[in-house]
Amino acid sequence: MADAKVIPFGDEPRARRNRSGGKAAKRSGTRGRAATGPLAPVPEQQSGPEPSEGTEPAEASGRTEPPAQGAAVRDRADRAETGGDWDRRIAGGLAFLRRRITGEYDVDEFGYDKELTDQVLMSAVRPLYEKYFRVEVKGIENIPSDGGALVVANHSGTLPLDGLMLQVAVHDQHPAERHLRLLAADLVFMLPVVNELARKAGHTLACAEDAERLLQRGEVVGVMPEGFKGIGKPFSDRYKLQRFGRGGFVSTALRAGVPIVPCSIVGAEEIYPMIGNAKTVARLLGFPYFPVTPTFPWLGPLGLVPLPTKWTIQFGEPIPTDGFPEEAAEDPMLMFNLTDQVREQIQHTLYKLLVQRRSVFF
Repeated sequence: MADAKVIPFGDEPRARRNRSGGKAAKRSGTRGRAATGPLAPVPEQQSGPEPSEGTEPAEASGRTEPPAQGAAVRDRADRAETGGDWDRRIAGGLAFLRRRITGEYDVDEFGYDKELTDQVLMSAVRPLYEKYFRVEVKGIENIPSDGGALVVANHSGTLPLDGLMLQVAVHDQHPAERHLRLLAADLVFMLPVVNELARKAGHTLACAEDAERLLQRGEVVGVMPEGFKGIGKPFSDRYKLQRFGRGGFVSTALRAGVPIVPCSIVGAEEIYPMIGNAKTVARLLGFPYFPVTPTFPWLGPLGLVPLPTKWTIQFGEPIPTDGFPEEAAEDPMLMFNLTDQVREQIQHTLYKLLVQRRSVFF
């Protein structure tokens, strides 16, 4: 009589799995370590795909919704946040326009409009600063966080774009977001439209009285002593500083007792390479010079587009003036020495930056 097979109670598929598991155990030689025979219990296995590496179960992470649903929730939250940001921008823009229309905004005694400068004028110039000239700023910590300071920089570029870039650099790079009040030439305030924009942006007439009042109020004032001699010099004299006048800026700093911060700008000389000067046209128009460049006036308005040079602005070690006596502002020898010290520091830094520069455009 053949041996009877003992079939355990339970599911037929589970019995088949037990028998196959028993045979596999016999073949592998593990009969002594595990329960033998077809009656040995087999642990149940969970159905469904195994979790992939790097993920955690929903119970462990505290997330009850499926991953796809969680991503959808996050996307909706991101869209809501973006929409809220745009709503705030639109509301701020409408409030700005309302204040402009109703006249509910402040300007100082020089005509400086801080709100218009921050929200409109700076925003209009900033792409040129960041994307076109790709200005790199060094030594911004040499400008004090509070109190007055006189920034003295070289001047170049045929058109005064270096002053605008310097203004954006001080505001955007300084931790205190300080505003630079530039001293501009008389011609700036004689031109229509330019006159009004310059006043709104905080520029004022380059005179000792206005500069001293701003410094005593704790403002950062910028001056470019070369004037038209620097901005209108030929390309062959690039990065060679012109005369710094009679040292009036030193006298102003001494009276106000503020530090002088030398500043060197590299990159502006090449935006409009001035290869000639049409003096007759300049006299007819009342300009100090009329530039002739490789692109202007030959290409017409297109010749006014500056070349995309790479700029570097470096602020040097400040020169203190608060240790001098009050009568020092009237000492011509002291003013001459300090003027020469500032000029030499700017010139030396220009040469150093030119040696470090890899390319005019990169």
